[in-house]
Amino acid sequence: MNWIEDLTKVPYIIKKDVKTYYFKPPNISWGILFPAALVLAFSIRNPSGIRDMVPGLVGMSVLFGTTSMCAIVLTFEKRIGSLERLLLAPISLEGVILGKVLGGTVFGMINAGVMVLFSIIFLNTVVADPLSLIAVLLLAAFEFSAFGALIASSVKEVFEAQTLSNYFRFPMIFLCGVFVSIHSLPSLIQPISYLLPLTYIVDVIRYCLIGQYEILSPALAVIISFSYSLCFFALSVRVLARRSQ
Repeated sequence: MNWIEDLTKVPYIIKKDVKTYYFKPPNISWGILFPAALVLAFSIRNPSGIRDMVPGLVGMSVLFGTTSMCAIVLTFEKRIGSLERLLLAPISLEGVILGKVLGGTVFGMINAGVMVLFSIIFLNTVVADPLSLIAVLLLAAFEFSAFGALIASSVKEVFEAQTLSNYFRFPMIFLCGVFVSIHSLPSLIQPISYLLPLTYIVDVIRYCLIGQYEILSPALAVIISFSYSLCFFALSVRVLARRSQ
């Protein structure tokens, strides 16, 4: 019954975050402008290969948008004490974290939608399986938003959250099949790629866009990504609960 009551209050947390934090310059720049600029820089060297980067571009936009959103919002509210006041409301800690994560999920879906629309209009990208793509992007947005919540739960300051996020995000750009195939990486590095969550998201997005995958079957990749999502969410609740004591 408590979970049912929590779910009725989660939309109010999302609504508050939309009004207060969405579409701020840091979130827009990290979620949309930075991935686009990075892909543009790589495409200058190889203009013909920019279409091959579309799955990575979409995956990066979700990764950077959601982690920036959730890490900034949660850390900032911890810093000013508004999260503590929110925890005094009749809602569980899990419900609060779920609201924050879903807020980041919505923002991540918006980022992904912009990138997909851009690729369709300007790069003539054809989406092979639109419904599966939406489902995968929703899973990816929740997964990386929960990852952002975990990072925010582990630090005290906003700049610490951004710094810690970058420790994970930037290696994923180059190790998860965004710009180069994982199979072309040195054999000593490939095992690291298989441990990173973006690897499976990019692979499934590639399948939804062009009908081909590189690493695992889409079903298995989705199971792994879903497991990451649950793990990140559970850890963020546990870490924040410890730090709130």
